[in-house]
Amino acid sequence: MDALPNDGDPSIRDMLAVNLRAARAARGLSLSELSRRSGIGKATLSQLEGGTGNPTIETVFSLSRVLEVAISDLLDHRPRGGLTVVRAAEVEVLRGEGVDLRPLRRIEADNSVFEVYDQVVRGDAPQRSQGHVGVEHTVVQTGRLRVEVAGRTVDLGPGDYVAFDAREAHSYTAPDGPVRSVLLLQYRADERLEGRPHPVLTD
Repeated sequence: MDALPNDGDPSIRDMLAVNLRAARAARGLSLSELSRRSGIGKATLSQLEGGTGNPTIETVFSLSRVLEVAISDLLDHRPRGGLTVVRAAEVEVLRGEGVDLRPLRRIEADNSVFEVYDQVVRGDAPQRSQGHVGVEHTVVQTGRLRVEVAGRTVDLGPGDYVAFDAREAHSYTAPDGPVRSVLLLQYRADERLEGRPHPVLTD
């Protein structure tokens, strides 16, 4: 993998630039082909790989889906092991149509990968996803969260938990105002979109 452009804590922009170039090269895709598959403009992809773009949640999830890599493979460059403290003020926010995500930690155990995020569903717009690899686990901390997965809808309150196959189209909505939650994405280390199905949303 390429070296990161500085020796300090790299930004989301810096990490995505390095990891996107590596993932695209590993799959032998040109910028034009990646643009065609992801629906992201070639100029935008060029800016992202050059570290000058402004990635959104939608962009990162689309690239994760097309390149068949975990989201943390595109964003993560943290040292592992020892005591890990993540200060809220020190983590860059990845902003989407209706959600703010702060990546906190990537955990690897045996053949499993877990990504931990602090998630705020803002309430100004729904956050939609066409699907990506893995299982999503969400625990609501404050507010009322509406989750739709493959045409099924559930409303969740503080302390409620939901899990679903993230390859299904899904959305998060905060009908009563901002919702704070913890999002955990779970993958097999070798997982791809064609892998075996996961448990889907249950009541």
